[in-house]
Order: sequence, then C-alpha cells, then structure tokens
Amino acid sequence: MSGTTTAAVRPRRRTAGAGANRWVVLVVLCVSLLLVALDATVLHVAVPAVTEDLRPGAVELLWIVDVYPLVCASLLILFGTLGDRVGRRRVLLLGYGLFGIASAAAAFAQTAEMLILARALLGVGGAMIMPATLSILRQVFPDRRERALAIGIWSAVAAVGAAVGPLLGGFLLEHFWWGAVFLVNIPLMLVSLPVGRILLPESRGDRNGPWDVAGALMAAAGLFGVVLGVKRLGGGEPVTSPLTLVPLLAGAALLLFFVRRQRRLPHPLVDLRMFRRPAFITSVGCIVLAMLALVGLELIAAQYLQLVLGLSPLETGLRLLPLTVAAMAAGLAGARMLRRFGPRRMVCFGFCLTAAAVLTLTAMGAADNTPLLLAGFVLLGFGLETTLFGAYESMLSEAPADQAGGAAAIGETSYQLGAGIGIALLGSVMNAAYTPGLRSVPGVPPHASDAAGHSLGEAYEVAGRLGGTAGAALRRAAQDSFVHGLHVTLLVSAGLLLLGAGMALRLPRIMQCGEEPAGAEPVLPAPRESEAGAGQPRETEAGGPRAAEAGGPRAAEVAAGKSRVTA
Repeated sequence: MSGTTTAAVRPRRRTAGAGANRWVVLVVLCVSLLLVALDATVLHVAVPAVTEDLRPGAVELLWIVDVYPLVCASLLILFGTLGDRVGRRRVLLLGYGLFGIASAAAAFAQTAEMLILARALLGVGGAMIMPATLSILRQVFPDRRERALAIGIWSAVAAVGAAVGPLLGGFLLEHFWWGAVFLVNIPLMLVSLPVGRILLPESRGDRNGPWDVAGALMAAAGLFGVVLGVKRLGGGEPVTSPLTLVPLLAGAALLLFFVRRQRRLPHPLVDLRMFRRPAFITSVGCIVLAMLALVGLELIAAQYLQLVLGLSPLETGLRLLPLTVAAMAAGLAGARMLRRFGPRRMVCFGFCLTAAAVLTLTAMGAADNTPLLLAGFVLLGFGLETTLFGAYESMLSEAPADQAGGAAAIGETSYQLGAGIGIALLGSVMNAAYTPGLRSVPGVPPHASDAAGHSLGEAYEVAGRLGGTAGAALRRAAQDSFVHGLHVTLLVSAGLLLLGAGMALRLPRIMQCGEEPAGAEPVLPAPRESEAGAGQPRETEAGGPRAAEAGGPRAAEVAAGKSRVTA
C-alpha cells in the first residue's frame, strides 16, 4: 500500500515546477524575498516611535536595529546547507511560519528586551528563507537562459523591497502605531504558507553521510563574531576596544577551524572545491567589493540629502527612488545583457558604470543640484544592479546543483559581510576627512570642536548651543568639511569599484547555456532515486564543452544532457 502511494506521489513531485508552473514558483519565491527585504529596512523610520514608547537604552536601541541582520547573516550557511540535506521547501516553509510568529511578537512587544528577542527570531526566519528561495530557483530553472531571466526578476524584487520598506513604514506610522510595520508580514505569510506548500517543489542535494552539526554551529558562531565586530567598527567603535576586537578574533578563529574541518571531512557541510573554480571565487569577490564600495556610501548620501540639503525623510526617499527604479530596470534587462555580452564584460561594465556614477557625484556641493543627483543615482542604480546580477548568476550557475543551498548562502553571506565592511571602511574614511576641518574654527572652543567632529548632526547641535557668529561659523565649517569628506569617500569608493572591474576580468567570456545533467532535473526526485541515478560524472571531461562547441548547437545540447557545462 505504501509503495503504491509513493509511486503515485513521486511523478507529481517530479513535474512540480516544470513547464509554465515554474513561473508561478518564481512569483511565490519573489513574495518570500520581498518580505525579507522589506523587514530589513521598514523599522528604520519607526525607531523614534519605538524609542518614545519602549524607552530603550542606547545599547538596547542598537540591538533592536542590528540584531535582525546580525542573526540573519550568521545563520545563512547553517540553513542553506540544512536545506540541501532535509529539503529546501521544508526549510522555506518553516521559515515562513517562524517569520509570521516573530512578526506578531515584535508588533506587540511590551519591552525593549521582548522586541530584541522577536527581531532575533525574525533574523532566524530570514536566514531560512533567503538561501532557500535562490536554491529552489536554481533547481526549477535548469536552463541557464531562463534562470538568468528569473534571477533578474528576483533581484529586481529585492531592490523594490529595500526601497519600499522606509516608505511603507512611514505610511503605516502616520495611520497606526509602530507595531503595524511588523503586522504587515502576517497576512502575506498566511497566504504564502499554504500556497508554498501546494506550488513549491521539494528538492535536495547529496544526502550521503551525516549532516555536520558541529561544523554548522561553528560557522554560525564564527560569522556572528565577525559580523558583530564589523558592525561595531561601522558604528565608530575603535578597533582596539575589547568588545570589537574579541568578537573579530574569535569569529575569525572559528571560521578558520571551520575551513580546516571541512577539508578533512569525507562529506563536508560546504564543498570547498567550489572555491577552486575561478568563476565562483571571482563572483563571490565581486559581490563583496560591490557592497563594500557602495553600502557605506548610501548611508553617507542619505545624511548629505537630509543634513546638508535640508530635505525631509520623505523627500530623501523620493530623491533616492530613481536609484531603485534604475536597479529594477537593470535586473529585468540583465538576462538579455548576459546572453549578449557574457559575464566578464557585463560585470566589468557594471563596475565601470558605477565608478563613473560615483565620480559624477563628486560634483555635489553645499547647494542642491537636482539634475546632477538624478543622473548620478540613475547610473549608480543601473551599474550596481548590473554588477550584482552578473556576479550572482555566474556564482549560482558555477555551483553544483546539489550544493545550491550552500552556494546561495555563501553569496548572501558575502553580500552581508561586504555591506558591513563597507560601512566600517568608508565611515572611517569619512571621519578622517571630516574631523580636521573643525579643529580651528574662529571663536569655537576646543571642547566644542571635538564634539562637533563626531558627526554632522552633533556639529549642528553644538552650533545651536553656541549661537551667534561662532555657531554660524561652526555650522558652515561642518557643512564644508562634510562635503569634503564626501568627495574623498567617493574617490575611495571609485577606486574600489575599478579594482572590482579588474577582478571581473577573470570571469568567463561567454555565457555557456545548456540543460542540467539528467541527474539534476528542475525538481529532484526522492533521495534514493536521485542517488541511484547519479552514476554519471558531474563534470565534463573529454568530449565536454570544447567538443560541444566544435560540434555545433546540437552537439552542445547532447553534451549538456551528459554533464553540467562549465565555463
């Protein structure tokens, strides 16, 4: 009886997500990603209301904001590789449920501690959702041309979520209390759970050997320490502070032990042989460099718009909206660009275009220049998304299908680490260029100059307390120093982007298209079947890509049916 039932069920699982249904699957995955992207930014505008209601201390407020990305980044590899082992859909649906429960807990939190715990649970749910969406997408779209289009839509949705978060949060705060920014997740999760269970296919990777629980916890703890230390550096804490240095060193040591452990295990949690592939390691490096160069810059740009130009938060969001629209356009056009130009030229072009945008923005001054900002932000959004699209697509296509969850987790972790390091690095450059201009302002005492050197916002407060000509002089000097620091930061960012363009020259010149091997269908069958049918080698050897190219399109199709075409 059970055998008959299993036989009847497996054909349905085998065809789930195939044909036209795979685009429906993409819609479900994009809704999942939209929720995670929204939650990363929707709280930013609610911080004043949370502060007024819950009265958190300075440290508690910092944890309320930072615990979500910190926990999420730490657990990406753990849940990405767990999905490869127990089923990606299963992990994704569990993430849905946890995300909904944590959203309700955050919305009705009565104390700062309760909100911190709820935000941490949201981070756990986000870590379960993010790599699962990308790895399921990898399985459902085995053809690289279709997968490129799907990744373009996926990345465009991520850009929309990050941009809409503050706008949605501002709208909800005008009509409801601050907890409403979390409640918006619940109805979407209530819809996503049954729809995902019905429509999403289950897929797994190689299930040989036990899952390395100790390695997973080691990676999570190591990433937690590194990300925490990097975030403290980004917040202006000195590198010699024990609360910064200890997490950094302990996290780095744990990650080193994790790598050594994975090399010794016969069935590692993460197959480190992926990093021997030039296209994979180059793609990861490009993601880190792109985020390192630009995330800190975005924060500084927001301060420039509000504190130097005097725009309101809503006006600031509207000024940055062209950047998001351009990023969406690049994501939707990315598949066509990748087929026409190939990964190498596409990513290199994206880096160069972004560097050109950054250099254009060095013409910004203390006065508003709307056309310049519009042109710079459009180029910035299009170039950044072009870079990230090409890098993500190359990384995911280069990874074996049974390691899709681990590869997706590595890409997302690289994104988070690059962002954190970028905030720390560019923030330090900004401070180093900003502070000297305030040391010798006429009529301003040294202690006031030191306080004003911490930030532009604090300089305005000090200038307001001083008043008179000294206060006005300090305010002008602070604005001029901030603009000077912004220019220096832009130049450093442009240099990093050009370094990324040079790194991108190691990517494949052309986009190799073809179906996955027979053992890696859009949706994997039951584990035992897939293992039984996995007798063919995964990598192309004699008669592989070169022979396929020599034999024309038909030969390429035949070769693609035997093995995964690698660039």
